[in-house]
Amino acid sequence: MTEPRDERVAASSDAEVVSAQLGRPIRGAIEVARRCPLGLPVVVAVPPIVDGTPFPTRYWLTCPLARRRVARLEGAGGVRAFDARLAHDDALGAELAQAHARYAAEREVALETLDADVARRPEGGVAGIGERSSGVKCLHAHFADHAAGGENPVGREISAFVEPLDCEAACVGDAAWREPPHAVSGPEGDPAEAVARIRGG
Repeated sequence: MTEPRDERVAASSDAEVVSAQLGRPIRGAIEVARRCPLGLPVVVAVPPIVDGTPFPTRYWLTCPLARRRVARLEGAGGVRAFDARLAHDDALGAELAQAHARYAAEREVALETLDADVARRPEGGVAGIGERSSGVKCLHAHFADHAAGGENPVGREISAFVEPLDCEAACVGDAAWREPPHAVSGPEGDPAEAVARIRGG
């Protein structure tokens, strides 16, 4: 169900909102895959070819709040914690390999819809990770995949440390945006606790 747009940014297009969220002009067309309770984009689907260049990341995290919280998890060693766990957690590895394969397949479907000959194709799984690897490269990409509706074990697990995305005011426009508190990934939180839980499974 699509949430109602915040009236202060309702006149803006999704492309304008995403550009403001990212702080730069967007490249290529976008399609909103997930919105926040204020109706603003959280994740967008991007084309597999951008300006003639292969673009392996199918789902891009645009929400400033989510990006801040995921960045804190990464900064505390979240990627290394997942990679360490994958060394002994075969079930997680199998599920993640399936996520990488599904992600690549979805990107291939998007490629087929392009009205152009594609000489160079994007490769790999989530965040373009190599086909022979089932590791973790970027928590932002995994969370974006999960938030867009993908079966992604990494994104699903860190969602508990990132959500809810409960801003009281819009993150763009004239609103006085303030970051809501979060016990783990907020400014006063302790992301190291989450990373320890990730490492231990």
